Amino acid sequence: MDRRRRKLPKIAAPSQSEEVSSIEWEFINMSEQEEDLICRMYRLVGDRWDLIAGRIPGRKPEEIERFWIMRNRQGYAERGKEASQKKQETSYVLGHAQ
Repeated sequence: MDRRRRKLPKIAAPSQSEEVSSIEWEFINMSEQEEDLICRMYRLVGDRWDLIAGRIPGRKPEEIERFWIMRNRQGYAERGKEASQKKQETSYVLGHAQ
C-alpha cells in the first residue's frame, strides 16, 4: 500500500459568472417594440445577444437571452401570455385600447 497522500481535486468556488438555473428566473417584461425588435433581430443574426442588446438601450445581452429563452419555452411562454393579457386588459380599461 502506498502511504502517500493523494491530491484531491479542488472544488471550484462559486463565481459570479456561473449560470443560474431557469427556475430561479423571474419573467422579464419588455415593451411590444422591444419584443418585435428582438424577434426581427433574432431572425437576422441568430443568438448573437450582444448585437441585439446593442440595438435596445438599457438592456444587457444576458437579459435579452433570458427573455428569449423564457418566451420560447413552454412553461414560461404561458406565463408571458398571461402577463400580456393582463397588460392589454389594463390598457383597455384605462382607455388606451390597442
